[in-house]
Amino acid sequence: MLFKNKKNYRQENLYLMEIYNDLSNAASQEFEKLLNSQLSKIKIEEGKIIEGKINKITEKFVFLFIEGLKSEPVLDVNELKSMGLAEKIKIGETISVLLEKIEDKNGEVLVSASKAQKIKGWDKLVEAYEKNEPIMGKITSKCKGGCIVEHIDTGSLMFLPGSQISDKPLKDISHLMNEPQKFALIKLDKIRGNACVSRREIISSFKKEDKAKIIEKYKVGDIIKDAEVKGYSSFGCFFNVNGELDVLVHLQEISYSRVNHPDEVFNIGEKHDLKIISVDKEKLQVGCSKKQLSQDPFEHIENYELNKIYKVKVVKLMDFGAFCELEPGLITLLHSSELSWTKKNLVAKKLFNVDDEIDCVITEIDKDKRRIAISHRLTQENPFETIEKKYPVGTVVEGEVVNKNEYSLFVKIEDLDVDAFLHCNDLTYLNNGEEELAKYKTGDKITVKVLEIKAAEQKIRIGLRQTQPDPFDWFKDKKIKQTITVKIVSSDNKGLIVRPEGCEMDFFIKKNQIAINAADARPTRFTGGERIDCAISEIDFNKRKVTLSIKLLEEIEKKEALEKYGTEDSGKNLPFSSLSEDLKKKDEEKE
Repeated sequence: MLFKNKKNYRQENLYLMEIYNDLSNAASQEFEKLLNSQLSKIKIEEGKIIEGKINKITEKFVFLFIEGLKSEPVLDVNELKSMGLAEKIKIGETISVLLEKIEDKNGEVLVSASKAQKIKGWDKLVEAYEKNEPIMGKITSKCKGGCIVEHIDTGSLMFLPGSQISDKPLKDISHLMNEPQKFALIKLDKIRGNACVSRREIISSFKKEDKAKIIEKYKVGDIIKDAEVKGYSSFGCFFNVNGELDVLVHLQEISYSRVNHPDEVFNIGEKHDLKIISVDKEKLQVGCSKKQLSQDPFEHIENYELNKIYKVKVVKLMDFGAFCELEPGLITLLHSSELSWTKKNLVAKKLFNVDDEIDCVITEIDKDKRRIAISHRLTQENPFETIEKKYPVGTVVEGEVVNKNEYSLFVKIEDLDVDAFLHCNDLTYLNNGEEELAKYKTGDKITVKVLEIKAAEQKIRIGLRQTQPDPFDWFKDKKIKQTITVKIVSSDNKGLIVRPEGCEMDFFIKKNQIAINAADARPTRFTGGERIDCAISEIDFNKRKVTLSIKLLEEIEKKEALEKYGTEDSGKNLPFSSLSEDLKKKDEEKE
């Protein structure tokens, strides 16, 4: 009997079982005993993968016979086709399924072919991972961060990170899509059922095999000819040998002299001979040395003397100086600060070329630290010592303004290549120094006086005002409390600006120093051009400071008048200036 669908078949199956159960004849009882005895011999467990044979096929379903089960499990045809098992949908073919339920609430057997395939596929992945064996797969699509790879044997999907696609960056991977190829399993997550693979490791493994064969040709002590500089790192320099092998020269194996970075000695693209000092077949690494191709020059460093001039060869130019060779393998740094006495920012590249031979003085030899210091400027006469001899402090010389900043000028002294320092305060006695500085420009010729020379510190201080008469000298013969006549230049609410007669400097009289009585201490009492007397209250030649006071003069005159005419007893409160005049008039009348 053919059934139109799965439901009718199951109903008919249950019906037949009921018939068997209701039968009481001896034949049926004997059949039941035989069936139960056979089932008991076969162990059927839920959660296990079992094999089922196809015994019936309909348009939508496939019926399996599984020994040990009372009913026939059913599979969806479309499910099998989606799994790539369309060719196996034939009577008699065997299909692996996962037994989920021996009997559900409806008395049916539940099985799954897709779950069985997934489990079997995962088991194969685990086995390959544990054995460290590559698997076959194909890249089926791109995703965020990488690609999706399908396991060819089981159809399991795995993740291929972008960094693991190749050993070098690839802009286009279209040629890799859907092509069966080997992958290495690098991560398995059993809980989540995720797998991560790498194509780069497969490529690297092939290269390792090739590299291992190449390394077999090299031995410790061998000399490598014409190795090419390929790159730098903080710990050494990488060389390529014959286009087949990269080797490392550690920083300490570059030179017997101290080297801070490989670029101090090597340039990209240069070729050098190297000596092999180590071969690691496990790590596939070859270590080389440059310095061991020559004798250690520090073994006879005693042949060199301090403060003596030697010819050195420029081997490399840098922004901060030049590396020079005293002899093969003995390289030291000529710092930019030791190039010239006078030019602080001099660049060695502007003075020398590679292979130039120049004179240098050895300034330091430290055998323990394997250090030699040299100087080029010491081979030349110190211009500061020349200036000290030729132009001692106090000498007036001609100079040219060569540079200028916010507060000073830099002046070249005549024929000497020396820049002297001229502060704005030493430009003039009369005006504000910063204002005076604005009047000068590069190229101006000026006459200056040498004020200070510090040869050890390479400093010279000069002054321009010191070549001119000092108006402050007007006060050399003046004393405290001495009366002087001044001319009112201007006035404001704070006080008076005055200039002593015969002096070229202006001074300020504060408002509180105008009169004894506060009511008379008014700057408006005075007009510009008016001549008045005042007293000197302070003179400080070191600070170039003078304080003038009208109030002090009144106090002096009052004291003198009181000493001559007695004390005031009238109680009259008058300005002392009017009292003094009245006393003088009375004195004149008596005469």
